[in-house]
Amino acid sequence: MTAEATDFDVIVVGAGPTGENLADRTRAAGLSTALVESELVGGECSYWACMPSKALLRPPAALSAARAVAGSREAVTGRLDAAAVLARRDSFVSHWKDDGQVAWVAGTGAELVRGQGRLDGPRRVLVRTPEGGERLLTARHAVALCTGSRAMLPADLPGLAEARPWTSREATSARAVPARLVVVGGGVVGVEMAAAWQALGAEVTLLVRGGRLLPRLEPFAGELVAAGLRAAGVDVRTGVQPTAVRREGAVVTVTLDDGDSLAAEELLLATGRAPRTEELGLASVGLVDGGWLTVDDSCAVRGVAGDWLYAAGDVNHRALLTHQGKYQARIAGAAIAARALGRPLELGAWGAHAATADLAAVPQVVFTEPEVAAVGLSAEQAERAGHRVRVVDYELGRVAGAALLADDYQGRARMVVDLEREVLLGVTFVGPGVGELLHAATVAVVGQVPIHRLWHAVPSYPTVGEIWLRLLEAYRDAPQDASE
Repeated sequence: MTAEATDFDVIVVGAGPTGENLADRTRAAGLSTALVESELVGGECSYWACMPSKALLRPPAALSAARAVAGSREAVTGRLDAAAVLARRDSFVSHWKDDGQVAWVAGTGAELVRGQGRLDGPRRVLVRTPEGGERLLTARHAVALCTGSRAMLPADLPGLAEARPWTSREATSARAVPARLVVVGGGVVGVEMAAAWQALGAEVTLLVRGGRLLPRLEPFAGELVAAGLRAAGVDVRTGVQPTAVRREGAVVTVTLDDGDSLAAEELLLATGRAPRTEELGLASVGLVDGGWLTVDDSCAVRGVAGDWLYAAGDVNHRALLTHQGKYQARIAGAAIAARALGRPLELGAWGAHAATADLAAVPQVVFTEPEVAAVGLSAEQAERAGHRVRVVDYELGRVAGAALLADDYQGRARMVVDLEREVLLGVTFVGPGVGELLHAATVAVVGQVPIHRLWHAVPSYPTVGEIWLRLLEAYRDAPQDASE
């Protein structure tokens, strides 16, 4: 029997980083807020994605950095301690306990409601509690869906269910290093987990259906990452995919479409993401269960009258990255508060209630060796969008700061310039430690800083950041009709 409804100004379904930030914004505006969560407060990023994956990848990167410089190289005599790496990973995910996150939510004044929440008509959320009961919540102003995404497994791969494959969750939370690991997928999860487990002692084979890794980024990024993985010992195979899998005891056999087969203790399928909306009750408000949610720039869901339903983070498919979800949460929280309090919305290009950064200025770091850091449009994307561009490349190893950072530093930088306005549309760096260069590029792209002003942002010498000067010089010296 459903209990009497509890009223709130705002109900947020999903207490990952996106939901937490949205609830924090609505509470800061003085709106009573319920935060509904069916698993651990803190969500995918805190326990099965960003935090554990980077905790696994950092020790190999630190060891590689020490070995890249004469003097420190001679002091490094041992291998990674896999047990210590896994123990450090466990500490960063709080041993899969959410006490600290629960305390943070309480500090905001939001009410945490444990259980599986689903829409039950306009402004109504029915929560199935862990005890098996139900609790009805109603929202005076808004319901925000922040339920994220889940790993998507191929539905037509024979033997899959019996093979018990890893998804990103198992790959980041495994308790021991498998002797052999087959990774399927050349996106971010695939390349990062291949790098991490190879460094920890597994024999890793990476299978990529297409012709290159990281296909959404500049082609040279995937090429350099593939070279780095191969140098580390990963068997990288492109243009191949599994046709069947079979587990017998501790060993899974993967049959490939080129006639070969592989045997391993574990199989990781990193083949895409799907929205966690199949049990959200979307049909009760006229939407399709199980699909991605389309939103406007305030993150209000399209097709639902009244501006009361919002979707932020992965679930709206604008940019499946934690930092973008948190950004959307701040935008959506501000928009909900403005509408609730009768204030005008600022929805222009630079408005406080418009998630414009999702359109053409999304930053991303791939924590492989070498790292990849990119923001904005690739050259191909920019040309496809109709821009007349000039592509400027520079070898990072020729920058004095990079040469000091690592002996025989290998890397590359690219900026994509809109020739009509002479502003940057995109920037990509590949090389050791380039993630720390990314925010400067993000500011330049988002701020649409003209090239003639970037000349006056003087980089410190000798740092890797001097790459900016070299890129600008290369742009200045390029033939006036140069474009790709």
